Amino acid sequence: MVSDTKGKKLKTDVDDDQQSPEIDAELVLSIEKLQEIQDDLEKINEKASDEVLEVEKKYNEIRQPVYDKRNEIIQAIPHFWVTAFLSHPALSVLVTDEDNQIFKYLTSIEVEDAKDVKSGYSISFHFSPNPYFEDRKLIKTFTFLEEGTTKVTATAIKWKEGMGILNGNDNDKKGNKRPHSEESFFTWFTETHQIDDDINDEVAEIIKEDLWPNPLTYFSNDADEVDFDGDDDEDKDEGSDEDDDKEDDK
Repeated sequence: MVSDTKGKKLKTDVDDDQQSPEIDAELVLSIEKLQEIQDDLEKINEKASDEVLEVEKKYNEIRQPVYDKRNEIIQAIPHFWVTAFLSHPALSVLVTDEDNQIFKYLTSIEVEDAKDVKSGYSISFHFSPNPYFEDRKLIKTFTFLEEGTTKVTATAIKWKEGMGILNGNDNDKKGNKRPHSEESFFTWFTETHQIDDDINDEVAEIIKEDLWPNPLTYFSNDADEVDFDGDDDEDKDEGSDEDDDKEDDK
């Protein structure tokens, strides 16, 4: 009986060895079929991406006259874009006291996709004539490259004499220059470089995806809290002085 048991076990071992090549062949065949399915899905996804881009291009053209009409209305509202920008919780932290003085001359912001959409986009900041720089429009452009990186370029600001010192830019004069490491709107704007696909410019994305589509949300939230000239504080001080005088008369 013992010898029969051993014989059966040996036979089983031989059968397993004989089945292994068949199992491996089936596995390879399954993986090949799975790869074919994945390739088909990839083709569908590529086609879907192309069609999505076409739809986005179509609706960009439809949106443009609406944006133009919106801009006409915004021009009649004093300090609209400044208020919306400064009322945004993520963007307002970029604006220093010096930046705020320049922002008084900001008249509009515009975001524009590349014609084919997939190549990138640009953000334009329009300014009225001001004592800080010669430019009437500052543009920061994000170009998506084929190798998966993003090329970032920006208008070289033509600062008026002595004014670039306020914003950490190169200037012939020494001393009193704000450290470039200090975060501000203009240090962000002047930073031009090439970034990897997995690194995003958060400021640009917030402007493009949040502020630009619906600036009214932020303008309406805190329109009464943004002080441009300090008049409100002066009025409060004057009112306080008048109250003190009345108390003294009593």
